[in-house]
Amino acid sequence: MPSALTRAQMLDRMFAADPAYDGIFITGVVSTGIYCLPSCRARKPKPQNVEFYPGPREALAAGLRACRRCRPDECYAGRFPDEERLSVLSGRPVSDWPSVGELARALKVGPSKLHELFREHFHQTPAEWLARRRVEEARALLLAEPERTIAGIAFEVGFGSLSTFGAQFRRLSALTPHAYRSLPDSAQFRLTLPGDYPARRVLLDLGRDPHASTARVEGQRLTFSLDLGNGPDCIDGPGWAQVDLNPGAARVTLPGAAGPGAARVHRALLRVLGLESSPTRFQVAAQALPGWSPLVKDAPGLRLPLTPSRFDGLVWAVLGQGVGFAQACCLRRRLLECLGPALPCGLYPLPQPAQVAALSPDTLRGLGLTRARASSLQALAAAVAAGRLDLDRLAQSPWPQVERALLALPGFGPWAAGYALLRAFGAADAWPTGDAALARSWQTRRGLPRRPTATELTAACAPLRPHRALAAFYLWQADRTAGPDWSRP
Repeated sequence: MPSALTRAQMLDRMFAADPAYDGIFITGVVSTGIYCLPSCRARKPKPQNVEFYPGPREALAAGLRACRRCRPDECYAGRFPDEERLSVLSGRPVSDWPSVGELARALKVGPSKLHELFREHFHQTPAEWLARRRVEEARALLLAEPERTIAGIAFEVGFGSLSTFGAQFRRLSALTPHAYRSLPDSAQFRLTLPGDYPARRVLLDLGRDPHASTARVEGQRLTFSLDLGNGPDCIDGPGWAQVDLNPGAARVTLPGAAGPGAARVHRALLRVLGLESSPTRFQVAAQALPGWSPLVKDAPGLRLPLTPSRFDGLVWAVLGQGVGFAQACCLRRRLLECLGPALPCGLYPLPQPAQVAALSPDTLRGLGLTRARASSLQALAAAVAAGRLDLDRLAQSPWPQVERALLALPGFGPWAAGYALLRAFGAADAWPTGDAALARSWQTRRGLPRRPTATELTAACAPLRPHRALAAFYLWQADRTAGPDWSRP
């Protein structure tokens, strides 16, 4: 049996059909005599009929044969056929695929296989993937080529009508195309919020750090630190934004003139306010399940806020693994105080990879980090600072590939990888395996005599795939609130 994971963890990942664990262990089904990848979609065996092996060689030695459905030998030969098929999408303009049908033809698959691929690897439908890619390309063109007409850009990125382009752009950007193009000239702008936007619940999450190190909530106002980068499209120095959440709109105020860095501010706001995701499909699935429908009824429209930067989300994952939330907040506050002075608004700048990588192991140990945690944080920061781990590029990859990359980082286990996928990358089906708060919340909400195991909790949320990230967020929020009757937005 592989030593890095317990039997319970491997059973949990097997029942979740998690492709991120393909290549990490083999599932042997002694009742049928076959061995499979953890992600195999064949009917799952009973736990007592399962043995785990490091790889195919050990499974073959035990007298088992390879599954013809998931083809584990290909995986262990370094091949992931579905990811290889999807690689043709990388680096190409979205206009190459004017429709979902053209996308299927480019990948040489039928409609059913196409939807299965996008569900498993991108956690969304092909149509949604196309819409998001088109809007992303349109945003870039609106700022890079201000002399071009909005209509010309809309048609170039693949929209068939201006009305569809406008509706999709507003849905995914919370701005009109014209307002987005005006961002570089604006020190203030206004984001349109969905009608069911749960402002109070989002603020409850954003203000959960008792130290208010990089985000502060005062009434309906959010002030938070920004990662403005070091390139030509940034404001000089660390930055912050102030957001007033009103019914139907968020009024954003930036310190001084925004300049070209306003596009980075806009991207960060979409992440922080949870506007990069839609709760609709999750709510439809959850409302049909007795265990989940009360949560959705109590908090309709809940969205998942992400960290302002991906690196900050990974820092949270390292500091929070294996400790309580309060301790993670304390460690993070000490790290930020060590990295530099506070901003004029009283908050600390977000941690930067080069800064963290430059800290000595003794300095990190002096902040209260264990030797292993300090080593993990330094290795992560050094990899990002040196460009060996390009987080923006990684975010464009299929989610199983992202999770494998995270699990390969020193000190990153299933919880840390799942948390990073959820908070830093916004993967819709991310699930932080073994999270104590999730188990405690599920026990309370269901009136269970004991806390569920990781395997039991994974099974309970399996019908919600590929929208388990929102399921986790609902449980976290329920764990932080007193009773089921949450106040309305």
